[in-house]
Amino acid sequence: MLPTSSSTKGRSGSYARPNSFLPQYLRRIVKWQQMDIEYTFWQMLHLCTSPKVVYQHTKYHKQTKNQWARDDPAFVVICSLLLAVSTIAYCAAYDHSAGHAVFVVISVLLFHFLITGAILATFCWFFTNNYLREEAPNSHVVEQRVEWLYAFDVHCNSFFPMFVLLYVVHYFLSPLLVAHGFVPELLSNLLFMVAVSYYHYLNFLGYDVLPFLERTTLFLYPIGAVIVLSPILILSGFNPSRYFMNVYFSRLL
Repeated sequence: MLPTSSSTKGRSGSYARPNSFLPQYLRRIVKWQQMDIEYTFWQMLHLCTSPKVVYQHTKYHKQTKNQWARDDPAFVVICSLLLAVSTIAYCAAYDHSAGHAVFVVISVLLFHFLITGAILATFCWFFTNNYLREEAPNSHVVEQRVEWLYAFDVHCNSFFPMFVLLYVVHYFLSPLLVAHGFVPELLSNLLFMVAVSYYHYLNFLGYDVLPFLERTTLFLYPIGAVIVLSPILILSGFNPSRYFMNVYFSRLL
């Protein structure tokens, strides 16, 4: 049961809590003993197999901790480590310069995951709070808002299955996917289409679970654009695997 108070108190509390919570969250990043590693891997597994179960647990977290966002940075830390390891594997297979490999690992970690995630989370945080929130039925109900850290959690949840497809599965299939010909182009576009579509589906689940948001099906619309765009890219001969691999390993491909 959510606590009730005046709307003024609800607004002040919604901004005061993140200010005191975020420094504590950041401090826990360097404290492995305070992270729930087992639960994090459980979440990662179920995000790939039954993501609705993960967001059901998000409801329980809200009931017990009175916040939607995780208070444990383990998911971000482990996802970053896995991304770094997978990028090192790509460098070992396609790069011969240690200095360039370090650059690739850092740039992938920052731009593919953290910075892009922060930008997307900020956009979704702003969009949901300003355009998708239901109006409070009366002034005695707490005015609920999407926490920025929860928006970043949603991105991280959505990113992990995409990471499995586009960094892990793609790595083992890369000798085929970067080859010339129609079949590599077809398989590469299909792999990217499934990964990006699943990202947006999980994004939808993350905001649909919030009871104070409406019209969350808007987050499914990009899937339609991806499905329409994929055949066009295939017929035009575009191979996303070759394109993105050439960004980092152009001399080798």
